[in-house]
Amino acid sequence: MVRRNDQRRAALVDAAIEVLAAQGARGLTFRAVDTEAAVPAGTASNYFANRDDLLTQAGARVYERLQPDEATIARQQSAGRDRETYAELMRELVGRIASFRTGYLALLELRLEATRRPELRKVLTERVRADVEANVAYHEASGLPGDATAVKLLILALNWLIVEQLTLPDVFTEAEREQLVAAAVERIVTTG
Repeated sequence: MVRRNDQRRAALVDAAIEVLAAQGARGLTFRAVDTEAAVPAGTASNYFANRDDLLTQAGARVYERLQPDEATIARQQSAGRDRETYAELMRELVGRIASFRTGYLALLELRLEATRRPELRKVLTERVRADVEANVAYHEASGLPGDATAVKLLILALNWLIVEQLTLPDVFTEAEREQLVAAAVERIVTTG
């Protein structure tokens, strides 16, 4: 029987994200999630059909938590429409994602696990594809310079910058990261 307490489920999924980030996919067990969530042993198994279900829900939850809040979206929509504004928006994006360190590291673990689990790969592929499409649609509606290809190239470049920042933070200084984001926008986003 799968339980329906949404707050408890969210707490368990958040605990799974923490376990994934700290111990990797191999360390993700119901017992580890119960311990991280500080709930009685056996609780997670009452909320998730199996480990694959838990992995899939953890991936979805990371994306939920990475979404900007309404105030951020409103501020972005009222911002300028030039490359400098674009660069500032990308710096904010990198900062927001990097500030949820455990979530992004958990997502990397999930991506690696997806190479071995077709159902997880299917779910993550659909989610990432939908995220790319949503970013392209948002960009096209925003009036910012550049096209769909520029958006996709920035996603690819900035994702690796985030990986670098979270896994080997001393490779680039904060100032270098800021400059690299600005340079990526400058070189990828054309105004014509």
